[in-house]
Amino acid sequence: MPLFGRKKRHAPAFGSVQSDDDRDIEVRSLRRESRAHFWGEARLLVRDLVFALMIMSLVLVFVAQPVKVEGTSMLPRLHDGERIFVNKLIYYGLPDLERGDIVVFWFPDDPSKSYIKRVIGLPGETVQMRAGRIFVNGKELQEPYLDPSLNVTDDDRPPTYVKPHYYFVMGDNRDNSSDSRSWGLVPEKYIYGKALFRYWPLSKASVIRHETEYPGVPNNHLKRLDENE
Repeated sequence: MPLFGRKKRHAPAFGSVQSDDDRDIEVRSLRRESRAHFWGEARLLVRDLVFALMIMSLVLVFVAQPVKVEGTSMLPRLHDGERIFVNKLIYYGLPDLERGDIVVFWFPDDPSKSYIKRVIGLPGETVQMRAGRIFVNGKELQEPYLDPSLNVTDDDRPPTYVKPHYYFVMGDNRDNSSDSRSWGLVPEKYIYGKALFRYWPLSKASVIRHETEYPGVPNNHLKRLDENE
């Protein structure tokens, strides 16, 4: 039994050292420490999310834009309801438009509407349709992206000269496409995007690229000018 009825004190966990013995000793509460750590990490996470959203907004405004495909004029490559990303820098000539590019543009007869078609004729060229086949400057285009079952009409069209800063565009589903054959050329300034990537549905996610080099007919307007000089 302790002397004089006083209870015996237990030795401190660290021997005789007490927190009051040294003012440089910092005593922290684990609960308080964990709470402060949590809020600190939360602030960093919010900051990173805000920064990421700002970068994404800049990309969507100036570089890329999601677009929904409506209609069947681009079958079999693009289907109704699919979602794609388009390169908006094409509006500023980065890079130059080439034959075969799938582009989105404001409809010349009603700029409140947007269309999606494939570039067929470049500025300075003459485009003609003979028996359903396309000829550019007298040379027939090889178009492996077309589905013969969707292009059975053997139309003949008079030659169309593509003026500077204009493009001749067509849908891949030629039997069911409203394009330059019916309403004319597309001004360069009306083209605001080039198809880059299909992201929906996920099962069909893929890069959208050229499928042909058009043997005998240059793809690029600048290359064609160089050859004519």
